[in-house]
Order: sequence, then C-alpha cells, then structure tokens
Amino acid sequence: MHELSIALNMVDIASETARKNGGRVETLYMKLGALSGVSKDALSFSWELACAGVAALEGSRLVIEEIPVVVRCAECRREGALETIGKMVCPNCSAFVSTIVAGRELEITALEII
Repeated sequence: MHELSIALNMVDIASETARKNGGRVETLYMKLGALSGVSKDALSFSWELACAGVAALEGSRLVIEEIPVVVRCAECRREGALETIGKMVCPNCSAFVSTIVAGRELEITALEII
C-alpha cells in the first residue's frame, strides 16, 4: 500500500510547516486526481496511522478534494469531465481525446495551523 508512504511524506511536510509557524496542524487540505493512482479511502486510513504519535498532527483532519479527469477535445475544442476513466472519449462529441487537463493531482493545497 503506497498510500502509507504518501501519508508519511505529507506528515513530514505538515509537521515541518507547523514547526516553522509555531503551532500544530488542525486540518490538511489536498487535491486528489482520479488518475493519481491513489485510493482516497486508503490515504485517509494511512493519514490516521501516520499522524499517530506526532504531536504537531495528532487528531488532525485530512480533507480531500477529489478531482475528476477533465479532457480537451481537438475535434470540438471543448473541455469536459470524463464519466469514466475507462473511456477516453470527449463527453461533448464522443471523439477520442488525448489531452488531459486535470485529474493527475496529488497535492497539498492548504494547512490550518492553530
């Protein structure tokens, strides 16, 4: 389960930021794209494990914003979210698409430090 190593890295980043700001992390906000290869449930579970025993993060919340796969179509020149990642076709005109605009995200967007 690679989500645990991701959670451990997030804990390192968050605890260092909390140390620099003289507080503790209340909430970590992040974006998680559908194509990131990371399971939201496994990451949430791993977050709780990774925070255990870390004073600056114990009891903190992880808020995950799920980002759908958004593609840009060369045929109709429009963008749209895919209904399923198994079909890389334009949601507007059904042409095959290869330009992915969003959906690969795995990033910390904000920390609430108190």
